[in-house]
Amino acid sequence: MKKYLENINNSSDLKNLSIEELSLLAQELREFIIDVVSVKMGHLGASLGVVELTIALHYIFDTPNDLLVWDVGHQAYPHKILTGRRNSFHTNREFGGISGFPKLGESVFDAFGTGHSSTSISAALGMSIASKLKGENNRHHIAVIGDASIASGMAFEGLNHAGVTKSNLLIILNDNEMGIDPNVGALKNYLTSVKQGKDIHQKNVFEAFDISYSGPIDGHNLNDLIDELKRLKSIKGPKLLHVITRKGKGLRKAEDDQVTYHAPGPFNKFSGELIDQKELDLAPKFQDVFGLTLVELAESNEKIIGITPAMPTGSSLKYMIEKFPDRAFDVGIAEQHAVTLAAGLATQGMLPFCAIYSTFLQRAYDQIIHDVALQNLPVVFCIDRAGLVGEDGPTHHGAFDLAYLSCIPNMIVFCPMNAMELRDMLFSVQFDLNGPVAIRYPRGRGRHVDWRKSFNRIETGKGRLIKEGKDLAILSVGPLGETVQLICKKQAYSNVAHYDMRFVKPLDENLLDKIFQTYTMIITIEEGTVKGGFGAAVLAYKNIKKADHVGIECLGLPDKFIEHGSMQQLYELVGLDQKSIEKVIDRTRINKNC
Repeated sequence: MKKYLENINNSSDLKNLSIEELSLLAQELREFIIDVVSVKMGHLGASLGVVELTIALHYIFDTPNDLLVWDVGHQAYPHKILTGRRNSFHTNREFGGISGFPKLGESVFDAFGTGHSSTSISAALGMSIASKLKGENNRHHIAVIGDASIASGMAFEGLNHAGVTKSNLLIILNDNEMGIDPNVGALKNYLTSVKQGKDIHQKNVFEAFDISYSGPIDGHNLNDLIDELKRLKSIKGPKLLHVITRKGKGLRKAEDDQVTYHAPGPFNKFSGELIDQKELDLAPKFQDVFGLTLVELAESNEKIIGITPAMPTGSSLKYMIEKFPDRAFDVGIAEQHAVTLAAGLATQGMLPFCAIYSTFLQRAYDQIIHDVALQNLPVVFCIDRAGLVGEDGPTHHGAFDLAYLSCIPNMIVFCPMNAMELRDMLFSVQFDLNGPVAIRYPRGRGRHVDWRKSFNRIETGKGRLIKEGKDLAILSVGPLGETVQLICKKQAYSNVAHYDMRFVKPLDENLLDKIFQTYTMIITIEEGTVKGGFGAAVLAYKNIKKADHVGIECLGLPDKFIEHGSMQQLYELVGLDQKSIEKVIDRTRINKNC
């Protein structure tokens, strides 16, 4: 059989193929993605679902001159492979390799960097307006957005603006009824009615924005896709094509279990069966500690409400949704709404726990300040994926939450060192809470199997001494404290003191006063940006106390965006692995004795 894929090095090569050959190419492309992702891992289901759509778009349009923006970017693997990155695709998400998401600078075919949802319409509209101003009137601008992403407020803001322009903008609504979890909400129900031919309105929701609507059409039928895209190419102004696809198309397991196969880990490329990865550490994931503990607390506290913006599985709020469906809500990709919904609940005496990834909480910053903190409402932000997240890279690292939250008045910011502290703080916020609390914890597993112990109440703003020592003091927040514990157990560091400060805000000033009186050298450690983070707060307090005799070195994430790679590689890159921390301790001791 002729191999078509190996001869495709950019989009222009597609134009030499017949429709029948494009269909064979689609089959080869699916097999190639399955081959690589089954071993290297990554986002599988979404990319399998847009193989034909990707081929059709690059076949009909003159990319990269015509600008193509992929919303979120989970589905961009076919795009990358067809645009010169086939031979490097095995490095996808690896340290030093290509990014798992579209990325400006990686390829001229990546018109816009995307890792968060619902940005494609606004970006493509901006590009279209710029082209018009530059007199490039024949240039096309395409935004591919999913039915989960288009329900977000930002997408509707883009639609609202697009409808009053004459921009040469094509929006592809990729409707597969899935985000990472199944889609929710009224718009999802509306799109289902459209697909079933039940739309009885004179105008559908998109035509109400003055955007020309066509579809729905089968997103796996290359003939129909090519014919319709060719027709739409000749139509001026903003338009939307409604395309129906199936996430995981071509791999039965991925089609049947679309949640698991969004990013499944290693699997058998022939059967689709997941390969059992034997965990050396059977400790639970932090997200599961949160989700299971919340259910336990909700059983005895009827005021507890759970909220997540489209991440019930990833955040493990799914346990609360299953047990208390009337008190737990997946609100879709709507971070701003999630936060203000929590604020509204809090005004009525409820205790909302808003479970959200650190990188996505950034999208609701105004709501945190204006709707929650300014009104001093008791909302508990359970911030998952805080710190580095590995192969997903800079769009998903939780680097900034310590800095952007600790500067907000009324906010309490807590960083548990382990699963037990996370569990205890979730328990403790039920008592005497009169304002917002942020509890941030990392991606992945902790180190303690025996985590489900009796609850202990944590006093707000109180740190704790882990180990005494005479040489210098290490002040940590979060799970990096466990790395410090390992260091302090070594004979060479027996005289190093360790304090688990727990709270970035409020700082335990009484404990800091004692530390300043005892030590002349201090190292702070955090898995967040050093600019405006925990170490900066300790430095600011030192200046207030005029403790000039104390030297402080702050370890954390540098003032730059951290690339993608394995967690160990990234810790080594930023100097937060055990060996790097030990070198800092050694150097600090030498400087102290000079």
